[in-house]
Amino acid sequence: MQKHFDFLVLGGGSGGIAAANRAARYGAKCAVIEKAQLGGTCVNVGCVPKKVMWNGAALAHALEHAEDYGFALTGIEFHWSKLKQARDAYIQNLNRHYQTSLEDNKVSLIHGSARFIDAHTIEVEGERYTSEHILIATGGRPLVPEIPGAEFGITSDGFFELEQRPKRVAIVGAGYIAVELAGVLNSLGSEVSLLLRRGHFLDQFDAMLRETLMEEMLEDGIAILPRTQIMEVVRESGNLTLQCENERRIPGFDTLIWAIGRAPNTEKLNLEAAGITPDKQGYVRTDEYQNSQVPGIYAVGDVCGRIALTPVAIAAGRRLSDRLFGGKPDSHLDYTNIPSVIFSHPPIATIGMSETEARELHGDAVKIYQTRFTPLFHAFTQHKVKTVMRLITVGAEEKIIGCHIIGDGADEMMQGFAVAIRMGATKADFDNTVAIHPTSAEELVTMR
Repeated sequence: MQKHFDFLVLGGGSGGIAAANRAARYGAKCAVIEKAQLGGTCVNVGCVPKKVMWNGAALAHALEHAEDYGFALTGIEFHWSKLKQARDAYIQNLNRHYQTSLEDNKVSLIHGSARFIDAHTIEVEGERYTSEHILIATGGRPLVPEIPGAEFGITSDGFFELEQRPKRVAIVGAGYIAVELAGVLNSLGSEVSLLLRRGHFLDQFDAMLRETLMEEMLEDGIAILPRTQIMEVVRESGNLTLQCENERRIPGFDTLIWAIGRAPNTEKLNLEAAGITPDKQGYVRTDEYQNSQVPGIYAVGDVCGRIALTPVAIAAGRRLSDRLFGGKPDSHLDYTNIPSVIFSHPPIATIGMSETEARELHGDAVKIYQTRFTPLFHAFTQHKVKTVMRLITVGAEEKIIGCHIIGDGADEMMQGFAVAIRMGATKADFDNTVAIHPTSAEELVTMR
């Protein structure tokens, strides 16, 4: 294999592969260095397998409502292992697809762990490779607390290795991964406890979203334990006991999942040899063009500590390659107004500022529109899952600077409305759009 490349990419996740493939199409000689399966977190232990499990959980919810629609259901069984086998086979196909895409674009794949020798030299398993342009796209990993017995728990990575459905599971964390796993496991039949250090979860999201989700999770039977700090995990009689502050003990869990955050995969890259000083958390600091502090070294994705979403990494990587090899010197990703979804039960979709953020920046110029309703599907189901929507506007023209939805179909609604909001839509633009009836989405253009 050749030793010099126009573009070296450290990490075979979605962002790194997207950047390499785009650069190769411009004629650059590219290589991707990856020690594990192609596709990174998203494909292997993140977005894709999570959505498969979420789909299964959504079917479980649909079965709960089936009798309200006239179906007589008896003898229904759920087989975790069958779903896992189908999911894993699908992921393996995606791994092969990523490898084929690299081969089709003549991108070299180098297997192993990368480390910097200097700003233009990378060593992989004793072999050295050079390039004028090096992209760090090594992603992140889930954190485990430094407490006695923490090793008895698993992370979100371990969740996807479970061969059987846990019977009684404790999930520790307050971010989107924690609430997603709690919803999936509860819907598929596990007894779930969600342990929070503070009084609520989803601290970075609009208060309406987290308050509504907490109501629904409690209604679904998830035990939410706020202000619970675990000090030690003890294995007793085959189960796990959580020793908490103030001598509180919570026994009887067969599974413990840590969902307390993620850290960047930078500690083994020998960044100092390249002249890069990461921040205190290990993230590689970049400017708006993905440049690190060292010319010719760039970073995209979770390793930057910005918006940790797969489409963000892909978009940033492609724009970087457009700039470096495609003759587009101003190409870069605009990180404002990026839509996102939490696959909770019900799902959450959001774009722009929360009410708190908007009022801190714009004060009394902010006007809020909100609606809460029972969607048609739940009009005559016994468990009526509400949908709540909020539009945040600013100024006399009521420009929409935030849109937040929780409810069935929120994930699919947001993509189209995100286009309008990024284009500068106002409340009047929404009002002047004819509604599609009967849908939940129409509430966004009929809100008063």
